[in-house]
Amino acid sequence: MLKLKHVLQGVGRPQSALAESLKLSEAAIAQLLNHGQWPRSLDNEELQGRIRVFLTESGANDADIANAFEEVDLPCANTTDPALKKEPSGEDEPMLLPKQTLLPSTRKAFSLFRDPFDELSCAQDMWVSPDIRYVREVMYQTARHGGFIAVEGESGAGKSTLRRDLVNRIAENNDPVLIIEPYVLASEDNDTKGKSLKSTHIAESMMAAVSPLTKPKNSPEARFAQLHKALKESHAAGYRHCLVIEEAHSLPIPTLKHLKRILELEVGFTKLVSIIMIGQPELSVKLSERNADVREVVQRCERVTLPPVEGARLEEFLKFRFERAGKPLAEVIDAGGIQAIAARLSQADHRGGRDETISLLYPLAIGNLMIAAMNLATHLGVPTVTADVVKGV
Repeated sequence: MLKLKHVLQGVGRPQSALAESLKLSEAAIAQLLNHGQWPRSLDNEELQGRIRVFLTESGANDADIANAFEEVDLPCANTTDPALKKEPSGEDEPMLLPKQTLLPSTRKAFSLFRDPFDELSCAQDMWVSPDIRYVREVMYQTARHGGFIAVEGESGAGKSTLRRDLVNRIAENNDPVLIIEPYVLASEDNDTKGKSLKSTHIAESMMAAVSPLTKPKNSPEARFAQLHKALKESHAAGYRHCLVIEEAHSLPIPTLKHLKRILELEVGFTKLVSIIMIGQPELSVKLSERNADVREVVQRCERVTLPPVEGARLEEFLKFRFERAGKPLAEVIDAGGIQAIAARLSQADHRGGRDETISLLYPLAIGNLMIAAMNLATHLGVPTVTADVVKGV
């Protein structure tokens, strides 16, 4: 937690006022104050400067402003006696939890031998809502028949799951599609932060997948001509090629522009490569229509958003996950607990002069909150998760 949270309390300013001043959502401010997670789409130093201006105008002293961005440890919550717990205020309550682990005592208390929210072991473990089904089908049709799409979603929305499902689905259906996935470990959008993914790296990955025994040419021009020839030969053999780039929000602008060149590789009227970019919402900033540097890419790229779980489908999602683990949902959580989870992962926001509700009901966030509530219920000796248990997490 940042000291900034205490500074705001000291000058009597709510988090919502800071959010409105910075033109950010209250959820983003809660993540910053409670977990020190800075918005990836903004420059940290610039944002800190704007926060200092806000604190100065709010009457904070120089010492508090200077130390506002230091981290402090959160006090341990007293869960032994619910009467001693401070009632959550809603505004200052952390919206999201870090990765939670199902404790052995919890497994025993609920007779669970498998974590319902663990990594999926097969396609049948994947819960599919109408929204997920649409994104899933768009990705599959793009891989099979060509196209250029960007799949955007928050962390924990299920993007990586859909990528794994695509690869598995093509393999199970024996579709003649080569999935090409460049390595994106430590990938950043510039060489100062880390290693940027350049078009030459993508071309090398494509060449290795299409013609692994061919020795690459020395010059860049010769290598791209060699790649084009290899793609034509692979197409003549009956294959299609789909380039899947995960963590695409870390792609530098020049690489985004070069993707258009890759998309233009063709034989006759047939495009030789389809492209699927998968990234967090920061990708939408780079693909903005106002960004003249990538205008040609934006005009050709279809953007698909992976939304949160609808509140009305939360019970359906939980029921599916627990049934896959061999446990009826009613033996784990009651209706009030489910409503409390929906409320905990939703937050009111004021944008453009109107009130909105921001939903954080993403599978990862739901799973972390549910496991934390089950661990707390076991600690308290409560047989099922109730609304009070969820509020106590």
